[in-house]
Amino acid sequence: MPLDEASTAIVARIDETMARIGTEITDPAEARLLTATPPEALANPTPVGSVEDRTIPGPHGYEVPVRVYRPLDESADPPPVMLFCHGGGWVLGDLDGHDGICRQLSNRVGCVVVSVDYRLAPEHGFPAPLEDMYAALVWTAAHGDDLRVDPTRLIVAGDSSGGNLAAAAALLARDRNGPPIAFQLLVYPVVDHDFGRDSYVENGSGYPLSADLIRWFWDNYADESVRLNPYATPMRAPDLANLPPAHIVSAQYDVLRDEDEAYARRLRDAGVTVSLRCYPGAFHGFFGFGARLPVARKAFDDAVRQVRAVLDTRVTSARR
Repeated sequence: MPLDEASTAIVARIDETMARIGTEITDPAEARLLTATPPEALANPTPVGSVEDRTIPGPHGYEVPVRVYRPLDESADPPPVMLFCHGGGWVLGDLDGHDGICRQLSNRVGCVVVSVDYRLAPEHGFPAPLEDMYAALVWTAAHGDDLRVDPTRLIVAGDSSGGNLAAAAALLARDRNGPPIAFQLLVYPVVDHDFGRDSYVENGSGYPLSADLIRWFWDNYADESVRLNPYATPMRAPDLANLPPAHIVSAQYDVLRDEDEAYARRLRDAGVTVSLRCYPGAFHGFFGFGARLPVARKAFDDAVRQVRAVLDTRVTSARR
């Protein structure tokens, strides 16, 4: 299915900026300035119950900034909690860039969202961003009373490199006997570094995440000596059993499409309940364009439905 007119316009506008990063622009600080969220994009935000910026204890004394969103309707008492990790190739991005998605997730799922402003590469390469995410996971699970949430209904979520960190945090929690996680919401996550897959060949240029750009992201995040570490590359984990159920969103015109499908297969083979939705006519980054793209609204609706189904099941089981 080809890109529709609205998607084509969005892709062209994004590509004007992103095509320069990793090729013409290789300094991360300059790339961050170029991709910073403009103030007008934060005007007229989706109303939520409340928003609070705070810091929580991180690794080695580092204080991790987080932004806590409460939904407009807190009919659940206490509500579930979602730990969200933004995308940006581990190098770009911040809390503001995913403010809109977090507000919508909080309202639509009916959960408190804790958005994590993890340290960025290359200044802080692997495993620093993951350890920040994991510290936020442990803190969130231990502070249910403080957050006024139900930590037994804890979700990890993220898009792109944030999806990588969410998936890796689930692996860490399993292997470290960490907090139980109810669900993984992985939106076109980076789970491998095999640049020879068909989706890299088909979608390697002309889209928001090019083959050159993802290579640049990897080069900044983790050198080749550590990329086989499963906490850097979840696809390379020898065993994916006993992980939380997952919903994976992928896009037809995305270099990551094939690895996301392969990761879903590996999860299923390991006995993990997983749903995968690959959206025709969609591109990497489409999930946040619900105001303009029907396919994004569909993907968001599907994701919310999958999350709520698992959370509702856990509530029903707890009441028996």
